[in-house]
Amino acid sequence: MPHAVRYTRFGGPEVLEVGDIAMPEPGAGEVLVEVFATGLNPAESSMRRGDHPERWPVELPAAQGRDLAGVVVATGPGVFGFSKGDEVMGYSDRGAQATHVVVPEGHLLAKPPAITWEVAGSLYTAGTIAWSAVEGLALASDDTIVVTAAAGGVGCLAAQFARMRGATVVGTSVETRFDFLAQFGVIPTGYGPGLADRVRALVPGPVTAFLDFLGGQAAEALALGVAPSRITTVLDWDAVDEHGVRTAEPGDLVALGRVAALVAAHRVRLPIADVFPVDRVADAYRALDRRDAPGKIVLGFRVVGYPGERAHEPELKEQDVTLGVLTPHDHIDVEEDVPHAIGDGSVRRRHREERERAADAAAAAATAAAAQESPPPAK
Repeated sequence: MPHAVRYTRFGGPEVLEVGDIAMPEPGAGEVLVEVFATGLNPAESSMRRGDHPERWPVELPAAQGRDLAGVVVATGPGVFGFSKGDEVMGYSDRGAQATHVVVPEGHLLAKPPAITWEVAGSLYTAGTIAWSAVEGLALASDDTIVVTAAAGGVGCLAAQFARMRGATVVGTSVETRFDFLAQFGVIPTGYGPGLADRVRALVPGPVTAFLDFLGGQAAEALALGVAPSRITTVLDWDAVDEHGVRTAEPGDLVALGRVAALVAAHRVRLPIADVFPVDRVADAYRALDRRDAPGKIVLGFRVVGYPGERAHEPELKEQDVTLGVLTPHDHIDVEEDVPHAIGDGSVRRRHREERERAADAAAAAATAAAAQESPPPAK
């Protein structure tokens, strides 16, 4: 039975519910996608809380999620670019957190084979916001840019795009992520008051651009002498109204295609911090809201193990090791350190059957051994 994430009242992650839905049917120009993975975004938490209703109106009951990757199940009249079985990635206007979603054909791209499901299902919002934010600055080798929340999905990609253009990048994060940022050539510094002073101590020249993906940092950017036209924010609408800084919005399919090509060519990387099964969607958003994960947090609808892995299914959750950096959290018990993938469930079924056969064999051996050790009956 198809199912989806919904909420009927505003609030924190506790208001999220997973319920059955009718199978969607694609109309003219639409594609029905079975979703394998969908990335989470901070704006979704803001909308669910009812923040900024004038900018993000929400009608209850509400669906959730934009990014997605999956397989085409059916197509409506007038769709010529995709057919059943095609692997796709892209976005929904709202409601991507469901096993099956109807999406306009113009919101989808063919998924490159070199991109994993988890990354493909997380790339639209983070990738196109980062792309448009950096493209609008026309950075060069003489630029120094500060990126706040640089270990997050948007910040991580934006920092890499800025480095590709030769800019010096200073990124803010919690101290435990400093080594993570250094892998991208980013100069790390911490959160908190006094950011402008810390940045001045790290770089010799002027700061020429500022990307605030954390929010509330426009005053620090202005203190560094950055012009409002070169300060960009995602969620800080007060800074937009008060200081005239720019906003970055998700881009179009052209931008997504450019970002996907860079990821497929391994020129930039989008790390996946955690993959949660859909029935743990509230836990996934709690992890997102803490802002302590490097890269993206993903909901997986068909999470299985790679061949050779042994995983206890009730605790099925693992980070993608895109960068070879393990994320601190409670791991499942595995016999082989291999990340999870998205698939049809056959591997998990085989592993479960193998464990059941091994348990049955062990029980039979124990019974036979006990029978051999028992004394013969008295005559």
